[in-house]
Order: sequence, then structure tokens, then C-alpha cells
Amino acid sequence: MGAYGQSLQMVPKEAAALPAATSADPVSRFLQEQGLLPQAQGTVLDQVRDKASNLVLSAMNFLGVRYKYGGTTMENGFDCSGFTRHIFENSIGLVLPRRADEQARSSSLLSINRDELKPGDLVFFNTMRATFSHVGIYVGDGKFVHAPRTGAAIRVDDMREAYWAKRFTGARRADAKAAAAVTAGDPGS
Repeated sequence: MGAYGQSLQMVPKEAAALPAATSADPVSRFLQEQGLLPQAQGTVLDQVRDKASNLVLSAMNFLGVRYKYGGTTMENGFDCSGFTRHIFENSIGLVLPRRADEQARSSSLLSINRDELKPGDLVFFNTMRATFSHVGIYVGDGKFVHAPRTGAAIRVDDMREAYWAKRFTGARRADAKAAAAVTAGDPGS
């Protein structure tokens, strides 16, 4: 898991471009990386922190981990669905299917509209001529964290950018009952 103080495998060019974080708080690190920390003082920063779930904070710990097709570990890298599966399993105990299209069809996830998005929801995109070929985790303010492609690393992108906006195909939210049943050791519920 991406615990503080643990070395993350980073893409060398992108690793050098990351600014030094002034705080161990992943929300502050993210805001600093996006150049928004100076503007996010006081109430704004508190609101962002209040909105961020443990799942989102966990996902932010993986920023900079390299993409690897079929990857499911921090050491070797993640692909998009390997990343979301790892975060959900280790944050809330919900084991998602392996592929993005399977995650979109999972009975443990509830379909939601774009205007209902909350931090921690899964967002899906058509990036390979398939309805649910890419997945990420919504972090709020129109942004999502994801493992984008070969040669890149886990990062945050804006869903409102033209590329992502025209490829958005849906969103899903973890069903609290299903997650509770899995956590309680009853996967059949």
C-alpha cells in the first residue's frame, strides 16, 4: 500500500517534475502539484479535505506510480482497473472485478449520473472503442485519479477537458451494503 515514507516507483521524467511537498497531507500534496495550494487557504482547503474520503486519500498516495498493462501492484505498476481494484480492496475491503468493463457491470456498484458524482466514485471512459475501456476514481471538482497509459504514471486529470468529456461513459458508486457484507465476511449478500 502507498504508506508515507514508502518508496514509490516513479517514471523518471515525471518524478523529477514533481515539486517537493510541504506537507505529508495527500490533499495538500495534490493541490501543490496542481499549483493550487497558495489559493487553497483556510476554508477552501478545509472543504477539500472534508470532501475527500479515505479511499481518495489512499488513491492519492499512488500518484507517480508507473503504468503497466495488466499491472496490479505498486512494485510493478498498475493499469487503470488494477489500480481501482487495489484501492477499493485495500481501502474499503471491496474486491472489484479485474477489468474496467467488468467493474462497470459489477453488482457491488450502483450506477449514478455525472451530476451525482462524489469523491470515491468510479468514472468510466471509452478510450479504446469500447464503452467501458478505462476507469478512474473521482476526487472532486471535476477531477479523477487514474493510471492513464503505457509510458505514464498515476496522475490526476480533469474530466472536463475535451478528451475526457467526450469519452465519459458512466459512473458507479460502491454499494454500502455489498461493501459491508464483504467486510463482515459474507460475500454472498
